[in-house]
Amino acid sequence: MYQLNILLKGGQNLAIRDRGGTSDPYVKFKIAGKEVYRSKTIQKNLNPVWNEETSLLIQNVVEPLYIKVFDYDFAFQDDFMGSAYLDLTKLELNRSTEVTLNLKDSSCPLQILGCLFMTVTLVCREIDARETNMLLRRNWTPSCKVQNARLLEAHKSDLLWRGVVSIILIEGYDLKPMDPNGLSDPYVKFKMGCQKYKSKAILKTLNPQWREQFDFLLAEEKDDIIDITVWDKDSLKKDDFIGRCQIELSGLCKEHTHKLDIALSGGKGHIVLLVTLTASSPVSISELSFSTLDDEKERSKIMSRYSLLKSLQNLRDIGFIQVKILKAEGLMVADVTGSSDPFCVIELNNDRLQTHTVHRSLSPEWNKVFTFNITDIHSVLEVSIFDEDRDRSADFLGKVAIPLLNIQNGEQKAYVLKNKNLTGATKGVIYLEMDVIYNVIRAGIRTITPKEQKYIEEEQKISKELLQKNYYRVRRCVMVLVNTGRFINSCFAWESPQRSLTAFLIYLIVVWNFEIYVIPLMPLFLLIYNYCLIRSGKDNRINSMQELEESLLAYEEDEEDNADKENERKSLLDKLTAIQEVGVAVQNGLDEVACLYERIKNTFNWTVNFLSWMIVFVLTALTIILYFIPLRYILLVWGIHKFTKKLRNPLLIDNNEVLDFLSRVHSDMQMVHFHELNQETSQGFTIFKKKMIPG
Repeated sequence: MYQLNILLKGGQNLAIRDRGGTSDPYVKFKIAGKEVYRSKTIQKNLNPVWNEETSLLIQNVVEPLYIKVFDYDFAFQDDFMGSAYLDLTKLELNRSTEVTLNLKDSSCPLQILGCLFMTVTLVCREIDARETNMLLRRNWTPSCKVQNARLLEAHKSDLLWRGVVSIILIEGYDLKPMDPNGLSDPYVKFKMGCQKYKSKAILKTLNPQWREQFDFLLAEEKDDIIDITVWDKDSLKKDDFIGRCQIELSGLCKEHTHKLDIALSGGKGHIVLLVTLTASSPVSISELSFSTLDDEKERSKIMSRYSLLKSLQNLRDIGFIQVKILKAEGLMVADVTGSSDPFCVIELNNDRLQTHTVHRSLSPEWNKVFTFNITDIHSVLEVSIFDEDRDRSADFLGKVAIPLLNIQNGEQKAYVLKNKNLTGATKGVIYLEMDVIYNVIRAGIRTITPKEQKYIEEEQKISKELLQKNYYRVRRCVMVLVNTGRFINSCFAWESPQRSLTAFLIYLIVVWNFEIYVIPLMPLFLLIYNYCLIRSGKDNRINSMQELEESLLAYEEDEEDNADKENERKSLLDKLTAIQEVGVAVQNGLDEVACLYERIKNTFNWTVNFLSWMIVFVLTALTIILYFIPLRYILLVWGIHKFTKKLRNPLLIDNNEVLDFLSRVHSDMQMVHFHELNQETSQGFTIFKKKMIPG
């Protein structure tokens, strides 16, 4: 055992975090990711003087001492002012050392945010088991021993954290009205032990839509209960109580997302949540062989559940996926010590699972197995890696998006990590092994129904780069139509006699022999023609993908810098709210127009083989039906179906089967997102050229 005696003297030229040009700094000391001491706060001072003494128990001098400085903020989250670390292996035993630490931020490693002055002394101690137990039981021992005992006890309690409870607060409905206008301004408070969270307030509604996500640390020693209270916000007086409910975590399965609709007691209404118990301890490599699909009996049982003979049973259960998160290599450095504390988040629609954190590693091994039920075979599996930092939000390290239809069963594959927008490469690769089993008939039926709504999505913001990118996408679509019109006009104008004569003969033959079944037969021929090109090796999708990557603007924004700028310009943004909404509407409108054209084009380009084969089957069936059955009977059946659909099922959601089908086809932007990078070329793909190739 070692004891580190610290005299925190003061700081100099610390970072400005308050509007008055000052800060309210305090210092945190951390060992192995755990906070062991916090100094007092010095108000309005960039050159604070603490003169505080403390003694820390060190079990391993290889673990560096982390020092982080924050600006205290009464109303909001404390602002980060810089960090540093002290290498304990460079200290001489039993000798006081004067230390000056330069504070830095990992996002700007070259910028110095001030410095701290300390005097440290490392002392070697011998503590046997009997003395340790005595220190834990007795409270009349000397102050330094008492503090060491408390640190030992805190260290033991830290080992009890064995998972994360992820809660997505979706909505509430039929809440109790608390205001004179018959409405409320509801918000929700969550509490589990000493952990607390508070949602945003939704003004003037009894059916609020929150769509917020919160994480709680889960302890092993007891059955945890999350207490939930709903309040009505009142700026003039004390907030009014609306209702309360509880969630008993002991009754929930691990590694599974539960959708809960809970009635509020002591009031009125319900709240809807998604609750997931995840981030449990790792499993060894040998244990991976006992996962669900690796067991022959379990695999055959699942295969039989999704066999073609059972296609009409339980139409909502499309399939099953098993994901093995094995390891990652070469990740970005997120901490000042030159390492990271990575963990992995896996999302499939609204299911969100998380691995444990591997501390101080750029090549973590998780060896974690997750399983999901598939409700839509066209869903995309998103795997993101973050750096854990309990003092701030987790730092993003990389991400990949994998369509389920692109997964090769049983193949262990390395995926190059991409940036947040999935438009460019970032540092590192992740190794995954996945298996997908699904029923083709159920998947086809699900394709022509509305997509599942995702509850947690990033808020839409106006972006100059995105507006420009969508503009060029729409212009490219319009130019295709313009060029097609010019070509047809040139045939009528006889600019090229050979071309015009050929078009005229084709027109006469088609019109003279036209039958109604020819209509679906024409796109069927186009699909078959493109399929033959792909099979013959003349497919140019790889080249077109590279052109798309060059033509689409790569916009990357630093989230922390943008957050600081937004806080400084809050008043201005409030004045420009209306312009923001109009800009987002225009931006999304351009995106929808471009996506519609691109999805129709990619349907016939065999971008998604499942969908192209499905349209081949439908067009073939439609051709045969139109050949043998008169058109008037088909139109009669179709009209009766359309007019009586609401009468037969009043609760049926009205939809357009064609648009629902096209929503599953990848647009050009999604093709860039889902395009897998080669490890050899990923280094040169990190930064895109900001240029646009017309057409």
